[in-house]
Amino acid sequence: MELISWDQFALVELRVGTVIEATDFPEARKPAYKLKVDFGPDIGVKQSSAQITTLYSKEQLLGKQVIGVVNFPTKQIGPFRSECLITGFYRPDGAVVLAVPEQAVSNGSKLA
Repeated sequence: MELISWDQFALVELRVGTVIEATDFPEARKPAYKLKVDFGPDIGVKQSSAQITTLYSKEQLLGKQVIGVVNFPTKQIGPFRSECLITGFYRPDGAVVLAVPEQAVSNGSKLA
């Protein structure tokens, strides 16, 4: 495991946002959703592709707060441009469990 400094960690913009739209992404190589996430007035709405179809339905995701990295460069995934990375943890079976705040916080709040 490579160690990083506090200054390096501070460069990662981990922010809370609320899922406002979740749609199927049939063109993805692995099952995924296309998400639109509201990160508040300063950052706005960003879209992301998320391979979370095993544990979450589109309906479960609507209104859910998630933690995303909002300062990665845009990544082209097939015909879709992913603008942020939604964070989660891999289970042994490969399913992803979303990283979420324990209580509601304002969209755009930075992970400290």
